[in-house]
Amino acid sequence: MSRIGKKPVAIPNGVTATISGQRVDVKGPKGALSFQATDDVDLKLEDGVITVTPRGSSKRARQQWGMSRSMIGNLVTGVTEGFRKELEINGVGYRAQVQGRTLKLALGYSHDVDFDIPEGVQITCPKPTEIIVEGIDRQLVGEVAANIRKWRKPEPFKGKGVKYKDEYIFRKDGKKK
Repeated sequence: MSRIGKKPVAIPNGVTATISGQRVDVKGPKGALSFQATDDVDLKLEDGVITVTPRGSSKRARQQWGMSRSMIGNLVTGVTEGFRKELEINGVGYRAQVQGRTLKLALGYSHDVDFDIPEGVQITCPKPTEIIVEGIDRQLVGEVAANIRKWRKPEPFKGKGVKYKDEYIFRKDGKKK
């Protein structure tokens, strides 16, 4: 039994959800999102609660059960609260700034990195060494944050690079005499 799949998804006030076939559409104060579930699960909307149940006991149906419930839960959270990832930049001369729909990163290369901000995501830089990625789509927010981090991953000796705010960098000792 899926512990996650058994939990119903509550629809809060101000959010409307509709199910048509295997498609779930959710609209809220921050926007609208949708999810297409596979044929391995049944979706029901009753009394402001969405329940997901597997069709059969095959391995794939049980896998899709918990995953579908998580995806629907993320839709509801996204249109009500939204998602955010915070990144920190460590290193001498490393900095970031937003210019229009472009994030300019100085990460120790011979040139500045221009990162185009995709639609559906807002990026802010309250400090030159801090980047905040926000949006309603959890997958898109995580992907954008990972793509920014990919330009200069934190290295284990001095910790220089772009890291998540809550990430721990395992530090190594340098050369010993």
